[in-house]
Amino acid sequence: MQFATRLLVFAAMVLFGSKARPAPAAESFPLLNHAAPAFTRDSIDHRPISLSAYRGHVVLLNFWATWCGPCRLEIPRFMEWQQRYGTRGLQVLGVSIDDDQPPVDTYVRKTKLNYPVMMGDAKLGRLYGGVLGVPVTILIDRDGVIRARFEGEADLDAMEAKVGELLRKKRGR
Repeated sequence: MQFATRLLVFAAMVLFGSKARPAPAAESFPLLNHAAPAFTRDSIDHRPISLSAYRGHVVLLNFWATWCGPCRLEIPRFMEWQQRYGTRGLQVLGVSIDDDQPPVDTYVRKTKLNYPVMMGDAKLGRLYGGVLGVPVTILIDRDGVIRARFEGEADLDAMEAKVGELLRKKRGR
């Protein structure tokens, strides 16, 4: 059943051509400009990941899946950004919505991901305004406030510009 649902979501994304856009208006994405919901989860290599541990960093929280074509296109850029901007305070965190962990482990190993990945679930998706399809990327500023949400196939240049803007801002501004 879950496979059929995912297939339907994927088909809808292909048919309607979903280009990513910055966060929808606040009324359609109520978490925009509000504190990001706290969570603590284990990474796929069994290390705890707590959002609060990244206070002071700009966090790129990416919901993705191994079977998602647009997700797989974004990941190399996210790896590049982690490498390039990590020393300036960027932390990329991946949240896989795959049903099973073994394909995620294989993908992470083959691509040599340079940022933490955790397994997601419906509860975590709901915390972040509902993740009904992937990819969904949430940008959280240094103060832990959600500043953007990108859905569908991403305009990675626009996303990188927003990351740069958030990195230039200091805490409390």
